[in-house]
Amino acid sequence: MKSGARLIRRRPPWLIALGAALGAPLIAAPPVLGHALEGRSYNSPLPLAVYLLGAAIAVGLSFAFVLLRDIRAERPAASEGGSLPPAWLRTLLRVLGLVAWIWMAAQGAIGGGFGDGDVVALFLWVYGWVGLAILSAFVGPVWHWLDPFATLHDIGAWLIRTLGIGGWDRAPYPARLGRWPAVAGLAFFVWLELAAGQGIGRPLFIVLVGYTALTLAMMAQFGRDEWRANGETFSVWFGLLNRLAPLTLVDPDGRVRRRRFASGLLERGWSVEDLVLVALGAGSILFDGLSQTEIWFNAFGAPGVERLTLQLAVFMLVVVGAVLLVGRYVGIAATAAGVLPIAVGYLVGHYLTFLLIEGQWIIVAVSDPLRTGQDLFGTARFEPTGDFLPPVLVWAAQLIAVAGGHMLGAWAGHVVTRLEDRAAGGTGESRELRLRQVPLAVIMVALTTVTLWSLGQELVRDPGTEDAAARVAPPAAALEIVAR
Repeated sequence: MKSGARLIRRRPPWLIALGAALGAPLIAAPPVLGHALEGRSYNSPLPLAVYLLGAAIAVGLSFAFVLLRDIRAERPAASEGGSLPPAWLRTLLRVLGLVAWIWMAAQGAIGGGFGDGDVVALFLWVYGWVGLAILSAFVGPVWHWLDPFATLHDIGAWLIRTLGIGGWDRAPYPARLGRWPAVAGLAFFVWLELAAGQGIGRPLFIVLVGYTALTLAMMAQFGRDEWRANGETFSVWFGLLNRLAPLTLVDPDGRVRRRRFASGLLERGWSVEDLVLVALGAGSILFDGLSQTEIWFNAFGAPGVERLTLQLAVFMLVVVGAVLLVGRYVGIAATAAGVLPIAVGYLVGHYLTFLLIEGQWIIVAVSDPLRTGQDLFGTARFEPTGDFLPPVLVWAAQLIAVAGGHMLGAWAGHVVTRLEDRAAGGTGESRELRLRQVPLAVIMVALTTVTLWSLGQELVRDPGTEDAAARVAPPAAALEIVAR
């Protein structure tokens, strides 16, 4: 693909800029970095001056992208090619997804108390919300085969055919719905994670059962692939994140093709719903970080579910409203392409250590799979640790993720703006077009500055929530100040 090759050859200038953004704080950082392991949580602060320096560099480089540097790239050539992954890999992933669903259902239905080894919370919040999101953004569409809802649908359809039961005609999916069902689903799961305070144990198991029933019903009504493309929250969300990945899905049958990393941001097909999903993703991570800081606690205290829900709703409305306003002025495609890498950078920066440490609870779960007090492999008393994570490495990963996502978003937003202008009959070169991108740069800088600032703040937590369930899905409000 000539366009992809041209895109890669023109990267050195912004790679040098990114190196400067990441290198300057490293040089400026004092010899003693404020990293600490607090119990089972990993906290990696930097001096405030370093965060502010990083934010200032991000500000300057973002505006340089928009106003000074003419960065060119073309949309990837449309391709209908692609091939199926090996049959053994597809089968393995489908089996793993189905086994995980059966395990969650069995533990939730007949298992003992909830806490250490709660696989419902582990698979949803740790491996799903974080792990699968990272794989979708940096590897490829793994959820397409892991998806247990699609597998359950296929098993049910096979049983109906085998028993000779007549099916029914599927209804056409209402075009007016678009991807709004997936938006509603993501908003619900964000609320469940950050505000409900009950996103663990049996209530979460009830959500699993209810969401499975709803998904299977909608697949039966509108078709498996139609619902996955529009209404199934995880398929739509992971599909959006997959715009970054070097492997992309070609068709519902599972064929994939290779492409340049992040070139999917330049492809067509962005919608208002996609922009709202991206804003929800970025905003939820910002809220999670901010709501656990000492400053937020001093301002709002430790609210109950109702007040926390109100805080979350207001915060998300502000973020989503601001992003939609910028999208109306700059363009939906350019804004979505600019904010999506930022959301992925925040995800990695905030939650990578969460995945690496809390993901270790699987060692407990395999020894006591139904939470009945068994110890099959002698690991039921295992305690996760972050001792294997070098603090400097964690800090560097956080900074690279946040700053790198910001830089990639600045590039994508600028390029897509030019491409959209050319598609509309413009030249893609005018000064007015560049100035029109300033609101996008402003909101991107604001989001990145806030997340860099929040990473440098002290955290608060509830000292009474020392069970594993609270560790896997911690409440946003807390009471005890801990050094970050």
